[in-house]
Amino acid sequence: MKTCLLAATLAAFLPAAASAHFQLNYTEETLIDRPGDVPMGLVFWHPFENGHVMDMGEPVEFFMVHNGEKVDLSDRLSPATFKGATNEAAAYTASVPIKRSGDYVVVTVPAPYYEESEDIFIQQITKVVLNRNTLPTDWDQPVGLPTEILPLNKPYNVVVGSTFSGVVLSDGKPVPGAEIEIEYMAAEPDLAAFSTTDSTVGAMPGGTIVALTDANGVFTFGIPKAGNWGFAALGSGPATEHDGKELSQDAVLWINATELK
Repeated sequence: MKTCLLAATLAAFLPAAASAHFQLNYTEETLIDRPGDVPMGLVFWHPFENGHVMDMGEPVEFFMVHNGEKVDLSDRLSPATFKGATNEAAAYTASVPIKRSGDYVVVTVPAPYYEESEDIFIQQITKVVLNRNTLPTDWDQPVGLPTEILPLNKPYNVVVGSTFSGVVLSDGKPVPGAEIEIEYMAAEPDLAAFSTTDSTVGAMPGGTIVALTDANGVFTFGIPKAGNWGFAALGSGPATEHDGKELSQDAVLWINATELK
């Protein structure tokens, strides 16, 4: 039964009415060749449509996990203004110290963002996995967040035409029936200018791509194009209220897909 449920993970996508908010932990590369400080941009954005940018408050936490060790990176954050295609908004730049071989799971726990149009707060707890020298160390281990997406494929080693799977966790337990918004980074940021670039694809017919997790909290998505793909499990976290209003505490994971050469 478990095998059938996993194999049948929902690849049927449901249209969503609104465009998707996505927290970015963006680096130009996820596979790091040389040791050093890797620039990163933290932006709250609509990257598929190259749309509106939202103001970020100071992150609650910003850290990385390498070889099972948690390292606070909050002193590496600098406030900045990100220039989107239609507006500018408060964001952050940072640097991630990459030295030894292995995985570096970089996590942003942002301040809750008030979405006035819905009268709710949104908090997208976001992970991206960087790797040096193709040595896997941490990508398949949870990092103890209130909610997170645990990848079932190496997230920096995904081939176009294959599938990517993940399991949504809340307080360490799988979440069945979680709604997953799936986003393509159609315009990758220019970190030097800290601004958007031109979109490489058009708008998605039918609106936001959405899938649901199965009874084991697992989802699977077929990767159609090279680039950065984001997955957001909406409202999967245990916190449901902030400042007296509804809170959607989401788990976000970014992966990178490449073409076979």
